[in-house]
Amino acid sequence: MIDLAWYDLIGATGAAIIVTTYMLLQIGKIKSDGLSYSVLNAIGAGLILFSLYFKFNLSAFLIEFFWVMISAYGIYKYFQKSNSSRN
Repeated sequence: MIDLAWYDLIGATGAAIIVTTYMLLQIGKIKSDGLSYSVLNAIGAGLILFSLYFKFNLSAFLIEFFWVMISAYGIYKYFQKSNSSRN
């Protein structure tokens, strides 16, 4: 039997969000330069990082840390683009 802690379920939810976001991108429901793509990726990676606090894994931490940073950059670019189109 699989022994899952509550934080494992949070991490699995994060993984599901990332996979669902990628699927939505591939089927054309969201765009890679849209706000929802970056926000969903950041949330998913953040949930995985949270779960890693309780059961650390360096390689998983590194990929999720950079996933959050790249997503944050995407969010920044989205708002920069929005601001420049208003002016």
